[in-house]
Amino acid sequence: MLTDQLLNALVAIDKPIKKSDGGGLHIYVVPLGRKRWRLAYRFDGKQKTIDGGEYPAVSLHRARVWREEMKALLSAGVDPIASKREAQFQANADKVTFEMLARDWIEARRAAWSPRYARLIEGRLANDILPVIGNQPARSIMPRTMLEALRVIEARGSYEMAHRIKNHCSEIFRFGIPDGRCETDPCRDLTAAMIKPPPVRHRAKVEIKDLPEFFARLDADSGSEMSHFALRWTILTMVRTQETRFAQWSEFEDLGGDEPLWRIPAERMKMRSEHLVPLPPQAVELLRKIRDINCYGRAGNERLGKYLFPVAGSRSDTISENRMLDIMYRIGLRGKATVHGFRSLASTVLNESGFFMPDWIEMQLAHMPRGVRGVYNAARYLSHRRKMMAWWANYLDAAEVAAPFALEGFKSAGKKTESSLAWFLREW
Repeated sequence: MLTDQLLNALVAIDKPIKKSDGGGLHIYVVPLGRKRWRLAYRFDGKQKTIDGGEYPAVSLHRARVWREEMKALLSAGVDPIASKREAQFQANADKVTFEMLARDWIEARRAAWSPRYARLIEGRLANDILPVIGNQPARSIMPRTMLEALRVIEARGSYEMAHRIKNHCSEIFRFGIPDGRCETDPCRDLTAAMIKPPPVRHRAKVEIKDLPEFFARLDADSGSEMSHFALRWTILTMVRTQETRFAQWSEFEDLGGDEPLWRIPAERMKMRSEHLVPLPPQAVELLRKIRDINCYGRAGNERLGKYLFPVAGSRSDTISENRMLDIMYRIGLRGKATVHGFRSLASTVLNESGFFMPDWIEMQLAHMPRGVRGVYNAARYLSHRRKMMAWWANYLDAAEVAAPFALEGFKSAGKKTESSLAWFLREW
């Protein structure tokens, strides 16, 4: 058996040496002078060795106690090496804070998100959750802790946001379960205890009958030409505001041909799939006007000139999210209609016309079904959609033709205005 006097005298000169203390416990000495405890044992028919620490930090007495602890594990059918790894993992897992787990979750999902959506998620967590539970070990967070954090959001009347953030947090916890950084999802049963958000209100929109009046007010507005062109482009192409804001000249094809097209790349689409917009003649003409006011493009500024609607000094290099909405406010539509509402208007008009299949309309609005059916062919119904987009452009033209009568008052001029649109539908 080993003694402290013998252990202190052990020196390895040319190669490592080891001395046994019995029961598989031995000291392993390397030429550099370091001495480490080891235990040799057999488990599941295999010879194994486990490290027990460095001498003299781990004393001879403590090493012998450790040997008995390891033998107790073996008697219980537990591999000491596996037990040690699990203990180390548990110790490390207990150090993983919710913020650390959230950051890992965001990075794992970032490739599937648009940059804007990633910023949105990061902002929600940074503003409402991380200041409250960010520094807490993720494994120790209880349902009541999450509920208290969400109650703060509810207290300001943001019931829908509270549910959204609860869902984000639930995904984060479930993200950490497979590798052991979390054991459960404390958000799983919280919905029943949270305030139910009010029914979803769809984006307010200009009504069909009010479209001529909208154009009359739009034509009378003295806002910037760029903002007006951006709003008209959004209405005409039935796209989302973000898709207009970041539109680039390189995305357009065959503008001088018979089948002009706007090919929006997948990374800029909400559904992360490439979107094709067949352009009617009115859109091509509007593009010419937009290009004429693009001073950065004419000056050869590659950074700003690549966009349809560039703005120097802005964070995005393009017009802000509110430039088009400001027009809506100025012409008296605050709280009555939004820019996004024109997508709903287009859907209503096209569906009620009876000329177009619902699938064509949904595809043009980029409301594609999930899975292979929705993404395998971005050009689905393209020829049908091209005719539909030409019809929509002509419909808007007819509404604008009726605009001069609109501001005289719909009661007196409504018959003439309605006849103009009715004539368009009849002639089509």
